[in-house]
Amino acid sequence: MPYPDIDAGIRRLKSCGEAWAWLMAHVWATGMPAEDDRGAVIEAAPVLFEIDDVRGDDPLLAVHGDARQVPLYASKFTTQRVVAPFKYSYGARLRGHQGVDQLAWVVDLLRTRPYSKSGWISLTAPGEVPDAVPCLTGLAFRLRGGHLVMTAAFRSQNAYTSYLNYLPLRDVQREVARDLRTACGPMRVFVDVPHVYVADAAKVATILHAMPHVA
Repeated sequence: MPYPDIDAGIRRLKSCGEAWAWLMAHVWATGMPAEDDRGAVIEAAPVLFEIDDVRGDDPLLAVHGDARQVPLYASKFTTQRVVAPFKYSYGARLRGHQGVDQLAWVVDLLRTRPYSKSGWISLTAPGEVPDAVPCLTGLAFRLRGGHLVMTAAFRSQNAYTSYLNYLPLRDVQREVARDLRTACGPMRVFVDVPHVYVADAAKVATILHAMPHVA
């Protein structure tokens, strides 16, 4: 591991599927009713966790996930145009935000200063139209213990579809690691407002009921 296990406040999860299940369970067990532009939601307290292994052939995702949605969510990260039904493109903000290829900037920084803690990139801009403010607000990259560790900061995240963002985020981490000729470390995730839409509550309950080991 790039870090000794001393961060007691960070939940450590082995796989993407485990993280998905745990986040849904967190919202289901501790969430409170709230409102959203898309309707009623259940909101829970902020969370911070690390995922050790993120891959598309995750057994939990194979059984309980929706493989048909994976290419759609990946396109939000790989193309610089806005793909419906989304209102923004992470690809544009990563690779051409205000004229800057931010991933290339991070690679150049860490090549020059591999010890740096300054490899933070923002996916927001001052004064944006509220509907266009992305859920993923920033990414951080740092080299530790021979691995590239990445942090993803979400202002808000739908726990029911969270894995569909973690999969393409791992591809972003792999891209930066490849350019730096190093291995991927864990993906750290902070979610300020994890939630589930009430319209999806029955689906979430069904998935959690099928995974009674989730704690």
